[in-house]
Amino acid sequence: MITALEIDKTLSNSEIYNRLLPQIEGMINTDEPLITNLANFIAILKEAFEKISWIGFYLRKEEKLFLGPFQGKVACTAIELGNGVCGTAWEKKETIIVEDVDKFPGHIACDSNSRSEIVVPLLKDGDIYGVLDLDSSNLSSFNDDDKKYLEIFAGILTQKLEFSKMVL
Repeated sequence: MITALEIDKTLSNSEIYNRLLPQIEGMINTDEPLITNLANFIAILKEAFEKISWIGFYLRKEEKLFLGPFQGKVACTAIELGNGVCGTAWEKKETIIVEDVDKFPGHIACDSNSRSEIVVPLLKDGDIYGVLDLDSSNLSSFNDDDKKYLEIFAGILTQKLEFSKMVL
């Protein structure tokens, strides 16, 4: 398990993600609770990228997403299927990148400083266990590189951790 994060913030986003990959894999400890692993995962990404103003998980319980580990301002606690970016990503079971949250119909504004967002579903065997939500106070902060790597990271989490014990 890692105890210190090594990040060279002068690298490109893709290079930072590539360097984070082994650190994230090393951080996951299947002997520890899911919530512990998710909290450290959030901390790694928040520390690695200055563009992230808010990051967290919304975890599925029955037919709602509930706030999980996060870093940032106080957030919405429950999201319905199809509501906002998180609920839409859950409904569609696909990553959604929003360049300007003011132009996303039904955007849920928990943080008035949020300008762009990316939401990645946590999928395993067709089941969705929740979403990973990242916000930025800048427009167009997230792109296809973020999507690619965040989907890889989400896949690692859902393969290694037992989400089914906590959610659904």
